[in-house]
Amino acid sequence: MARRDPRAHWFLLLLGVVLLLATLTVHGLVTGLGGGSGPAGQAGTTDGTAPPKSVTEAGPVLRLDRPEPVSRAMPDRTIALTFDDGPDPRWTPQVLDVLRRHHAHATFFVVGARVNEHPELVRRILAEGHEIGSHTFTHADLSAAPAWRRELELSLTRKAIASATGREVTLLRPPYSSLPSALTGADYHALRTAAGSGHVAVLADLDTRDWQRPGAAQIVKAATPADGRGAVVLMHDGGGDRDQTVAALDRLLPELTRQGYRFTTVSAGIDAPESAVAAGTGTRISGTLVRWTQAAAGRVATGMNLLLGIALVLGVARLAVQVFCAQRHVRRVRRRTGHRPEVRAPVSVIVPAYNEAANIAATVRSLVASDYPALEVIVVDDGSTDGTADIVERMRLRGVRVVRQANAGKPAALNTGIRVARAGLLVLVDGDTVFQADTVRRLVQGFADPTVGAISGNTKVANRRRLLGRWQHLEYVIGFNLDRRMYDVLECMPTIPGAIGAFRREVLLSVGGVPGDTLAEDTDLTMKVLRAGWRVVYEEAAIAWTEAPSTLRQLWRQRYRWCYGTMQAMWKHRHALREPGAGGKLGRRGLPYLTVFQVLLPLTAPAVDVFALYGLLFLPWSTLALSWFGLLLLQALTAGYALRLDRERLGPLWALPLQQIVYRQVMYLVVVQSVVTAVIGNRLRWQRMARTGEAAALLTTGRSG
Repeated sequence: MARRDPRAHWFLLLLGVVLLLATLTVHGLVTGLGGGSGPAGQAGTTDGTAPPKSVTEAGPVLRLDRPEPVSRAMPDRTIALTFDDGPDPRWTPQVLDVLRRHHAHATFFVVGARVNEHPELVRRILAEGHEIGSHTFTHADLSAAPAWRRELELSLTRKAIASATGREVTLLRPPYSSLPSALTGADYHALRTAAGSGHVAVLADLDTRDWQRPGAAQIVKAATPADGRGAVVLMHDGGGDRDQTVAALDRLLPELTRQGYRFTTVSAGIDAPESAVAAGTGTRISGTLVRWTQAAAGRVATGMNLLLGIALVLGVARLAVQVFCAQRHVRRVRRRTGHRPEVRAPVSVIVPAYNEAANIAATVRSLVASDYPALEVIVVDDGSTDGTADIVERMRLRGVRVVRQANAGKPAALNTGIRVARAGLLVLVDGDTVFQADTVRRLVQGFADPTVGAISGNTKVANRRRLLGRWQHLEYVIGFNLDRRMYDVLECMPTIPGAIGAFRREVLLSVGGVPGDTLAEDTDLTMKVLRAGWRVVYEEAAIAWTEAPSTLRQLWRQRYRWCYGTMQAMWKHRHALREPGAGGKLGRRGLPYLTVFQVLLPLTAPAVDVFALYGLLFLPWSTLALSWFGLLLLQALTAGYALRLDRERLGPLWALPLQQIVYRQVMYLVVVQSVVTAVIGNRLRWQRMARTGEAAALLTTGRSG
């Protein structure tokens, strides 16, 4: 007895999606870092309150935690070199080497996220006698950030430094800052807020603007005080190419030393105690956790990039193989036209029917109207309760037989039909399917080749006028039929659809009939035929119109059964991997293809969608739009090619973008549900789709385009 479908995994999936998005957001914040002291995107905003002149006309070291601001400046011939935006694995070591060579000390205002990436550089800075200050965690513009963001930026930076060095910093240089005279009201408010958490602001007397790369000579000139005065000099050791800064520093230090200048840290320059203090255990531990989180986020982002790269390569490779095989299939069809004997052997059409009152009359009429000369139709009523068998009997059509049986399932009904059939060629048809007049004739012509044991027809969606039907129409033409052409060429066809398939009777008897131990009996049966050594081919001109699900609920139930049943069949026939001949082609071509493109890649789709949302937040919209439209164009070209092969109109292509946004998600969630059901060993019940009779309407309204 089947248990209820599992549901707990949906909560776990949602939780995983949220955690993945949070992790990628962390990565986006800590890697999308700017640099330099130029204006941020929102810098220069003001809250209407101008800073007091005691700040804008004061020294660059500001203590703002008191009622009245207190400022300090460097004494004459004393220079406090300061470097922002590091640590950088390339430029910070070069700056340190130059400072050590000239016996100079400096203050480094580090970005917390970069500290977590290169803690060894921060430890080297301290070990060589330099000073460290905060430059926020993500190089955020504090004047434009909300209060919670400002507090978080400063707290995380202190914790990152504490984890790397065991010290907690108090000096702060806000990103995009420069001289005190350039402060806005918003800047001043942000600095006052930071002072409340123990930070001392350090601005600059001289801004070299080295981030603009004006040349080493210009940087030296900008860093040289006038008339022997002291200065806090703003430079950068990270955030970009700093080769000019390094060259300028190597010229500046000996030149000003000869003029009697000394180079020291900010705290030493104003004769203040050491700015860094011992960090508490809690601060160090929380900083370590932050570093681990950031490292994990980086690995997840790297993994996602790798996953997307693999998926893209596989998708392009799949498309290339599909197009190549489709072209070969077209040439093969053209070559054999008129070069093989016509098959006119008797055919028995078997129609298993359970509560098919909506479509059964149309199905039977379409079969009887066939132009095939020797045809019998067997309707096997599988215990219907809606009068399906009575409808067929009242039609009193020549060549049509009705066989009644107690409800035993579709495979049992098909096997009943196989037993009573008189012909050597059998066509299996669903009770909601309508054939064209030439369908049977075209379908069985492949049996002129004695190695062919079964033939798949071309299933088309009848009810495609609504959006859901159009999406399924595109899926049938692009996915199913392009794949079947490929399977035909590669000789590994895994599925003959239940809506239209032809078999030699001897083949069905030799494999034990239609199996009933999986929910995808058509896939299971096709794999058995291949493993028995027979070829299975695709006849694109044999068209059958079927009624597709008309609601998302019906679609879910149908695809859930298909996906779960397909995985059952794949597992059942896994030993084909080691077999020779046709079975081996199924095992080494068909089964890996199904595993990758129908199971594994759909399982990764939720993560891919989360990554797309991450891109909306952190990637340039122009890049994202170009990528999305590029992929959409590739899909549209593929769809257009497939529609032309199937001689279909291109009109439904307008529904393709919406299909990628809605329909695709439903399909991959079906795979998730199916995999979970299979893993926990649950047994899925057969879930029948309610029919509306739209396939039957084809006989009166004509074929839908």
